[in-house]
Amino acid sequence: MSDFVSAPVVSEARQILERLRANMRVTIKGKDDVIEQVLVCLVAAGHLLIEDLPGVGKTTLAYSLARSMNCAFARIQFTSDLLPSDVTGVSVYDEHEKRFVFKKGPVFANVVLADEINRATPKTQSALLEVMDRARVTIDGEAHAVGSPFLVFATQNPVDYEGTFPLPESQMDRFLMRLHMGYPEANDELEILRAPRTNYDGIVLNAVADRDDILRLQVVAQQVFIEESVLDYILKLVTATRTEAEFKAGVSVRGGLALKHAAQARALLLGRDFVLPEDVQTLIVPVFAHRLALVRQSPDALEERRAITAILRRITAAVALPV
Repeated sequence: MSDFVSAPVVSEARQILERLRANMRVTIKGKDDVIEQVLVCLVAAGHLLIEDLPGVGKTTLAYSLARSMNCAFARIQFTSDLLPSDVTGVSVYDEHEKRFVFKKGPVFANVVLADEINRATPKTQSALLEVMDRARVTIDGEAHAVGSPFLVFATQNPVDYEGTFPLPESQMDRFLMRLHMGYPEANDELEILRAPRTNYDGIVLNAVADRDDILRLQVVAQQVFIEESVLDYILKLVTATRTEAEFKAGVSVRGGLALKHAAQARALLLGRDFVLPEDVQTLIVPVFAHRLALVRQSPDALEERRAITAILRRITAAVALPV
């Protein structure tokens, strides 16, 4: 168990997060729930996958986050001819120094936007496996640490779109959460239409946090108290996915840890130094759904996601809340 964090530390963390939230609202209209979950993912030091149709603001969301916290941002456009070395970097022979020199790829940043990640081949997708798990890249037997903090912010089109490759289960498990943005409400979309800016690189945002702020938030989140009964509640939810007949396999140990860390981050975001069962319930779908598959897979990917969500809702309702 973690010790309680002091009230002043929680208050300072809340202020930083509220500044980030307000700053992102300048460019992301009417999506407060999405912004909240992005911040939860950031504070929990996890990676984020957004699956949605093109043109709903996924890139703008990632860029706004990076600019708000004054961190290095890199965008990688995933295509079918992208090579692993185009992502991680490559060793090249330097004639002047008479030795091989490592040239860093775009993954060496704090916020890495892997745009349309499922348009790349499985081989190229696998280039992210190590860096998402260990925050480093190994080239020719030598490990190279990437930026800290480090967040992979991946987007993908619906998996039944032409020219897409489904992400392997091992990679899906490395994403803390999967979110959907959806279309904005009419009033919010009208405000977007009124704005003169047409693309994300025209965004002008002042940084309201820095690298040290984010690293401090991530440390504090790990100290948010989580009572033994809530840990037991998380375990019961994980176990229920493993015994559910409609699922091909249950949630991994990494998935259970992800739910715990996300719940701690949400509690901090809401100004608490302890986790409530409500935090766990709110996050179970975005944290668990992308880690699960049905035994009888549907040809319609969207329908399968709805079915998985419905089963998770049923499981959540069936597992007794901790007292």
